[in-house]
Amino acid sequence: MKVSIVTVCYNSAATIRDTIESVLAQDYADIEYIIVDGASKDNTLSIVNEYSDRIATVISEPDKGIYDAMNKGIKAATGDVVGILNSDDFFTSNQSIAHIVSGFIPDVDAVYADLVYVKQDNSAVISRLYSSAGFAKWKMRFGFMVPHPTFYARRNLFDKFGYYKLNYRVAADFELMARFFIGGIKAKRVKAIVVSMREGGISSNGLRWRIHQNMEISRACNENGIFTVFPLLVIKLPFKLLSFFNKPKDVKGH
Repeated sequence: MKVSIVTVCYNSAATIRDTIESVLAQDYADIEYIIVDGASKDNTLSIVNEYSDRIATVISEPDKGIYDAMNKGIKAATGDVVGILNSDDFFTSNQSIAHIVSGFIPDVDAVYADLVYVKQDNSAVISRLYSSAGFAKWKMRFGFMVPHPTFYARRNLFDKFGYYKLNYRVAADFELMARFFIGGIKAKRVKAIVVSMREGGISSNGLRWRIHQNMEISRACNENGIFTVFPLLVIKLPFKLLSFFNKPKDVKGH
């Protein structure tokens, strides 16, 4: 099974090396790595070019935002399955992709796993675990979703169900997964921590963005036939607060 990994970046010189090296360190052999750069103005592209002989495709051009860049990468992919690894994230161990692939038995359309959040200024320090153990499709009405950086889907699903919608600023990942799950895909959880995510993403950065994110989640649910109202989305807040006390004992991917 060939796995396409797409990294999108813009002015990511501070973190892109960690991302690239975590991909190149994977012990799974059949990986196609694609980087989509939004015409960075720092030295992101020069760092990427240091590894050009081990990166299948590099696209560097202006785009219409992160989700447009993700779509470009997916459309360039030739793998059997495809997933996104953002430029401030990295694989937790060199077995992360092997763990993902282990979930793709013949009738499974998509696989997801767990991730950990790490400190922005010290990626060795774990702040919390984002576990996918309790996910169920019906919980999407409350705003719950599987960890997007751990979500790998068969590439033909994007032709069937469509790509990331550009009229979402922070919740196109939620909308896409809602569309896929409501569309009837069969997804399987792999019990492993596969990605480390640095804190400080736009969707978790301040109250205004939190409100905007939940408004987009509400719209995504309604567009995909999932009943929700804004007060239901507030229900997940205590569970998110509890996650700050949920730290894994082992961060090597198990």
